[in-house]
Amino acid sequence: MDFTLTPEQDLIRAGAREFVQREVVPNARDWDRAEQMDRAIVASLAAAGYLGASLPPEHGGMGLDTVSYCLVMEEFGKADQSVRGIVSVTVGLVGKTIARWGTEEQRARWLPGLASGETLGCYALTEPGSGSDPGGLSARAVRDGDDWLLSGSKTFITLGTWAGVALVFARTGDEGPRGITCFLVPTDSPGFTSRPIKGKLGLRAQDTGELFLDEVRVPDSSRLGGEGEGFKVAMSALDNGRIGLGAGCVGICQGCVDASVAYAAERRQFGRPIASFQLVQELIADMAVETDAARLLVWRAATLADHGDPYTLEASVAKYFASEAAVRAANAAIQVHGGYGYVDEFPVGKYLRDARVTTLYEGTSQIQKLLIGRALTGENAFV
Repeated sequence: MDFTLTPEQDLIRAGAREFVQREVVPNARDWDRAEQMDRAIVASLAAAGYLGASLPPEHGGMGLDTVSYCLVMEEFGKADQSVRGIVSVTVGLVGKTIARWGTEEQRARWLPGLASGETLGCYALTEPGSGSDPGGLSARAVRDGDDWLLSGSKTFITLGTWAGVALVFARTGDEGPRGITCFLVPTDSPGFTSRPIKGKLGLRAQDTGELFLDEVRVPDSSRLGGEGEGFKVAMSALDNGRIGLGAGCVGICQGCVDASVAYAAERRQFGRPIASFQLVQELIADMAVETDAARLLVWRAATLADHGDPYTLEASVAKYFASEAAVRAANAAIQVHGGYGYVDEFPVGKYLRDARVTTLYEGTSQIQKLLIGRALTGENAFV
């Protein structure tokens, strides 16, 4: 499998790097402290084409291949995971899911607005009582003539209070995964309310919300995929999301390597730079090796996706390894920085706080292990 980047992909990566250095890096610490980012960043992302990164050109997107999209997500992940989340949720979890499962009318209605930043999307799967067990969700959709009435609540929803459309997964049939259906729900619908979640350990600037649906009426034409196919829709979205999230974690890893190398060259102890100490070099070497490994695992999954081959297993492997590597890299980077790593004058403390949640959402590390184990053994540990 060839991982050599094309000249076009090198340009895409360079463009993303220049964008974040101009628009994101100067603001990331202040946004983190305030637990609020400037919503003007959405217009900047849209103007640069990133909200349509891998969406179809006929619907306003850039049509990037998956590897190119991962290069963008790595640069955004290195700069600020909160901003990375705006793109990866709107594009990877929502936009690409509409492009795959939607009718032509649904694609024409929603994709141009997502790509232009006129609206954002959120992926409303997780509930207070069902996180790692999405097949056990309790939100319900009840038929009412040609419409559906949706009721229930969702939590830890990225862009939950900013989004204009939500992919809402609700139960339309019996218990279990086969009774779930997905709906495209405008967030200004009567009975749809949201509120922000504050006080997070990391991703402090990112909009994270709780959603409440009280008999929200949507027409059957808002159903995404067939009735009872919602679990398939949800899992296909997570396959895409895990690749983008893995790339964002590679960004954290690379940011930790770069910050540690720079600090170790400047910081002097015992009359010489700490970069000359063997154990400091060991910390940096381990970070660098795991960064390369994570990047190649992400690119492998992305390449399979671009070739039209199955990539569910490889997406789980990439997400699992890259998220855990990001936590290890950030922890080691703080060790290199010593006490200075514990304050936000340097970026590595924020890297650790932001990295920690990546082992939890879009499937915990434990869930990824079970998915990998099932693929390798043929035995289902979820039963």
